[in-house]
Amino acid sequence: MGVPRKVKDTISDRAAVLARRLSEVLVEERVVPRFVDSYVVEHGRYALQVHAGLYRDLLAMLQREALLAASTHALEMMVKETGKEDRKAASNKQASAFRQKYLAALTRQQHWNAGTALDFQADLQAYENILTRPHAARRNRKPFEAAHHPFVDRCAFLLDSSFLEDARVAASRALANLETITTRLLQDILCGPPPARASVRREH
Repeated sequence: MGVPRKVKDTISDRAAVLARRLSEVLVEERVVPRFVDSYVVEHGRYALQVHAGLYRDLLAMLQREALLAASTHALEMMVKETGKEDRKAASNKQASAFRQKYLAALTRQQHWNAGTALDFQADLQAYENILTRPHAARRNRKPFEAAHHPFVDRCAFLLDSSFLEDARVAASRALANLETITTRLLQDILCGPPPARASVRREH
């Protein structure tokens, strides 16, 4: 039995809202610039900001990693949320439908072409594959510990490969902030009233 039409519409609407709000909040909260600027000041790595063009490119690459990490966390939470329902098969279909609608909405939100969208989806799958490995179990960390997470490793290498461990610890703090923001946002969307139909752009 498929997912009812009304449920499909709600999934589509909430996925579209999540894609829009997640993209907006990462900019509004200045998650990536704060992460980089605090790292530069804390470790005296001012050379990272000397060349304006390279600095902008760095922020753009890290912003993409932040969107990947936030998307991974949001989709993981969505699977857990739908998994609370009694009808497991139906909940799995809902989670799958949410993922598809979210990625489609995110592609529109970011104005990606097909190649860019597929590259993002491939990296998202890589994130998810790493995080589902047995050794990837997450636990509470002390402030000076680095998380075992693809966001941490990838961002540390992009940010400052010469001082990798310092960069990994800083990236771990940014990851914790990202996951907190994403959790709060998704809970607001799931617990709030269904999005207004007129406010959501429909797929053609």
